[in-house]
Amino acid sequence: MSAIQTELQKRILVLDGAMGTMLQQYDFTEEDFRGERFKDYAHPLKGNNDLLSITQPEAIAEIHAKYFEAGADIVETNTFSGTTIAMADYHMEDLVYELNYESARIAREVADRFTAEHPQKPRFVAGAIGPTNRTASMSPDVNDPGYRAITFDQLRIAYKLQVEALIDGGVDILLVETIFDTLNAKAALFAIEEVKEERGLDTPVMVSGTITDASGRTLSGQTVEAFLISISHISLLSVGFNCALGADQLKPYLKRLGQNTDLNISAHPNAGLPNAFGEYDETPEEMQAQIREYLEDNLVNIIGGCCGTTPAHIRLIAEVAALYKPRKLGMSA
Repeated sequence: MSAIQTELQKRILVLDGAMGTMLQQYDFTEEDFRGERFKDYAHPLKGNNDLLSITQPEAIAEIHAKYFEAGADIVETNTFSGTTIAMADYHMEDLVYELNYESARIAREVADRFTAEHPQKPRFVAGAIGPTNRTASMSPDVNDPGYRAITFDQLRIAYKLQVEALIDGGVDILLVETIFDTLNAKAALFAIEEVKEERGLDTPVMVSGTITDASGRTLSGQTVEAFLISISHISLLSVGFNCALGADQLKPYLKRLGQNTDLNISAHPNAGLPNAFGEYDETPEEMQAQIREYLEDNLVNIIGGCCGTTPAHIRLIAEVAALYKPRKLGMSA
């Protein structure tokens, strides 16, 4: 049994909050994104947050440390867009291995420091694997519904490179998250299984889908139950939902998930729904009250935050999570 599985039996684990929300506070310029190494790069780089693991590593380490200080047990690597597919937007496909490796290494160093200071509360690193900006099961062209911008094999190859780098960098867990197209996620899971088999590893895997609106479906049209069935052939540490909805709107889907699985359940909702300016207004106190309902209803084993959440949100979530026992496996909610 892995160390994280042991901890999950003892308590509810707390995942960190948003990386992008924190990076916005630094107000990095184009020059900051470039750093010395890419100062003469031919293409604009502002907005490539994953690149900051190379050009602004101190900021990334500082954000991880703030989340651990707030009470997080798990931090995610700064690799949400860390595939050749997503990095093609910045003409940086060749940097993918290094970006993932460095992101994992930074998070690993910070986690190890906190574990050494508090051995009774080990800290973990989750390798964040985002959905890419392409979809394998839907056409981006309304006039050609049969067209696909990417193939399963292209996704599998891209994810495999990311997975290898994250493992080499020292992650404890692989987190396939913000899944809007389950076929993309299946390519990621296939790649993970390939790497694990080739290397003789048993790295725990978390899967987190995204319910996109009040229809209760993913963007590719799956219900909670269909999503769960689609990924049930893989041995998973946890299954859950993140992003798109705030804690209040996400709750009924977590309940449905709990009624259909014996796996650990994770949730990292947004800080409410975005306002007219695309910002998230839900306060840490408001979010804590909603998360308390999850805990009272025995819905989760892993809880954290997505868009709009900060260390202040995670601190209050960690405080309330410490008061409750984790969801018992084998029992429906």
